[in-house]
Amino acid sequence: MAGDHYFSAAPSSAEHLRRIPVVLSGRSGEATTAGGVFSPDHVDQGTAVLLANTPPVPPGGDLLDLGCGWGPIALSLAIASPHATVWAVDVNERALDLVRRNAAAWGLDNVNAVLPEDVPDEVVFRSIRSNPPIRVGKNELHGLLERWIPRLDERSDGWFVVQRNLGSDSLQRWLDATFHPGYSVTRAATARGFRVLKVRKHGAVPTGPVDVIDPLSPLEE
Repeated sequence: MAGDHYFSAAPSSAEHLRRIPVVLSGRSGEATTAGGVFSPDHVDQGTAVLLANTPPVPPGGDLLDLGCGWGPIALSLAIASPHATVWAVDVNERALDLVRRNAAAWGLDNVNAVLPEDVPDEVVFRSIRSNPPIRVGKNELHGLLERWIPRLDERSDGWFVVQRNLGSDSLQRWLDATFHPGYSVTRAATARGFRVLKVRKHGAVPTGPVDVIDPLSPLEE
């Protein structure tokens, strides 16, 4: 149906539950997916690039999968760090239901699949891992990142995978300009047409007057 996207809150398309084979954090199994969520037939290539090009997750604390879909990143984090609390955040209620089903089926009791507003304000994250919803549009994407990146704990990292031809380089410039000072932004990896961007929060962000950097710059060629 027109207007029905994987980032819709309540997809109107038929659910069509299905089970697919997956390997997450070295563990093989099956995951339940459905229509109306992102990449229902397989682990998306960008997500696979992210999972293959990020360091081991912290052994504890709170971890965030932003835009979790049916849960491949969140499940991978929960398997790799069983003592951490994994927050799987999405606006798509169907996606959240799938994450809950999959976490239960895999015996993962450290996953909280919730709407953005249901994450307690006091929670800060030891790491963010995300294949963000680029197709929501630039303004919405920027607002999403401006909301969640500041919730990184001090000396913690956010990792974001973005397809090159969907504006990864211009997004990197925007991140570098927007999260300044107190953060650093680097391209950590390039693979299969995707960039993995690392946002590092170094410490408390200074207060008071700062130099203003113009975030507008020419789009990549």
